[in-house]
Amino acid sequence: PRLSLQQWVRSSSRRRLASPTPSLLQAASPDGEAPEFIDGITAVMHKPAGCVCSHDNREGPSVYDLLPERWRSRNPGVETVGRLDKDTTGLLLLTDDGALLHRLTSPKKKVAKVYEVVVDADLPLDAPALFASGTLTLTGESKPCRPATLVLDTNDKRRGSLTLVEGKYHQVKRMCSAVGCEVIALHRSSFGRMTLDGLAEGEVRVLTREELERWIGAGEGEDAEDEEGGDGLETR
Repeated sequence: PRLSLQQWVRSSSRRRLASPTPSLLQAASPDGEAPEFIDGITAVMHKPAGCVCSHDNREGPSVYDLLPERWRSRNPGVETVGRLDKDTTGLLLLTDDGALLHRLTSPKKKVAKVYEVVVDADLPLDAPALFASGTLTLTGESKPCRPATLVLDTNDKRRGSLTLVEGKYHQVKRMCSAVGCEVIALHRSSFGRMTLDGLAEGEVRVLTREELERWIGAGEGEDAEDEEGGDGLETR
């Protein structure tokens, strides 16, 4: 029988992890009292479907609604590091550190991000080679995508894990479209070496700066070459 997206994400994540995941410190419940963070907040959220990464109430329920009230009134405010679509689930970073936000969303930054994708048709067997070639140029782009790693699910040809090191606008959906497939479900399972580590949908946990540097390398890995279009983490 075909697994649900949530079951498949959990099983594929367990197969892929070769080393222990980092511990995430200082769990914060949106329904409880949040501690004051004098030195700033950087947190990981398991984004649920149905929430937008926007402050505009006209766009519907927001990931910011899941944060403690005192976080939402901070100055500078807590912002998402990049964005995920309303229907995309998974790992989302938030911070009130403007310098860190700039570094992580810079087109020069190359942080590996893994997406579990479900499409409406069988993924072509030559798609992994095409994505890895660094020659795929998306419609409207003048530069090809950086090499990406697509691992096809051995039990279901309509599922795969895609690892990217850049973030063109709607890149996952556009790459799949380029090989004749439409994305019907998308989940970001990791950001650098950071995973959700058992975090339930809608939950938020605070990270230390040391964890962020260790598992994401927030100050390293930049490329001297500029990229076109959007911020570095617009992929969804």
